[in-house]
Amino acid sequence: MRLSRNAQLVGATLGALCLLTACGGGSSSAPPSPSPTSSGNGPKVPAPLPTQALLTDPCSTLTATEADGVGLASPGRKRTSGLQGCVWKSSATEQNQIGLTPLPQNTGGISDIYDNKPHSVYFEPVDINGYPGVYTDIQDARADGSCTLWVGVTDQLAVSVIPQIGVGANKNDPCALAKKFAIAMVTHLKASS
Repeated sequence: MRLSRNAQLVGATLGALCLLTACGGGSSSAPPSPSPTSSGNGPKVPAPLPTQALLTDPCSTLTATEADGVGLASPGRKRTSGLQGCVWKSSATEQNQIGLTPLPQNTGGISDIYDNKPHSVYFEPVDINGYPGVYTDIQDARADGSCTLWVGVTDQLAVSVIPQIGVGANKNDPCALAKKFAIAMVTHLKASS
């Protein structure tokens, strides 16, 4: 049985979220619980971005023009089961998409991600238009067209950006596409403040 791209994206997001809980074996349909406390090892955000729209309507994170600038069709489709988020399909092919998932349960923001660095198979900090980001996951699917990027939008909230690229040039460098999307998201949120 072949999984849909949305199911793969949700699976990748859940895998990435295991960073926050040091997931063990077993399966569960509920999202993982956040770490009880964060030691605050991650970088601080320069200024908190507005998050109300991000949390209530994650698909409003990009306008149609902004989505087009990243090569995505608009509007994005809100994920209604599992973790709340939004998925945008590529404007060129149905085989490519990007998912965005804010994680309000992650009360330590990007610091929770930094605290779980020992569980990561890759960990590469990156600047996202002045905001702290890090490419990291407990499995490395970059060669398969997927890269997990976390962005700190406040000191209490981190957002995951995960492209799932099946075909095209971006399949060889999904992290660059994740960064391009994240920069558009941060720029949009800055303009909303």
